[in-house]
Amino acid sequence: MPETAELDALSRNRTEVADQARDAQIRVDDLTREQKKADADVEQVKTRRKRDQDRIDQGLVSNPKDLERMQHEMVSLERRITSLEDTELEVMEQLESAQAELSSLQEQLAGIEESLAATKKRRDEKAGTVNDELVKVVEERKQTASGMPEDLMALYTKLREQKGGVGAAALRARRCGGCRLDLNAADLGVIAKAPSDEVLRCEECNRILVRTSESGL
Repeated sequence: MPETAELDALSRNRTEVADQARDAQIRVDDLTREQKKADADVEQVKTRRKRDQDRIDQGLVSNPKDLERMQHEMVSLERRITSLEDTELEVMEQLESAQAELSSLQEQLAGIEESLAATKKRRDEKAGTVNDELVKVVEERKQTASGMPEDLMALYTKLREQKGGVGAAALRARRCGGCRLDLNAADLGVIAKAPSDEVLRCEECNRILVRTSESGL
């Protein structure tokens, strides 16, 4: 069934995309933790800056040298905050990109799952039809075989085992349907003169030959 090959291809594709989605999820989780850390670092430095600024504004630092030192430190804190915010922004951009990739892969997976479900349904429906037809053919074969002589059925069964499941073949257009070889004129002459109830054999493959209206005799 073509659905079987399609299911195999879809399963391989699902495994590949699932692996990519797993890796993307790991990256999203790592970047999420990294962003939280960057946020915390920025807030920590801002809190320290505000605390020092409040002390200066409230006149709690009276020593000129301490005040000068604190003002220099405020400048350093501003530079630190700028640097941390740049890092924070970069991480946010990377996280946004990773989340978009993960969403895309998850959508692909959902589409593959839908295709798998639809293909399995078609396969099962076809399999059901084939099974019904097989049951019908088996029943028809039983009915046909019930009226056949025992010695003929024994010969057919033996040939069927020897010839890959095909013990009898139709003679169409002077060709055996079993070995696909054309019969020569002499063999065709013998077959044409044989009684309708005589069991005929192909000289090439030894299968039972079944004469039809298309035998070309």
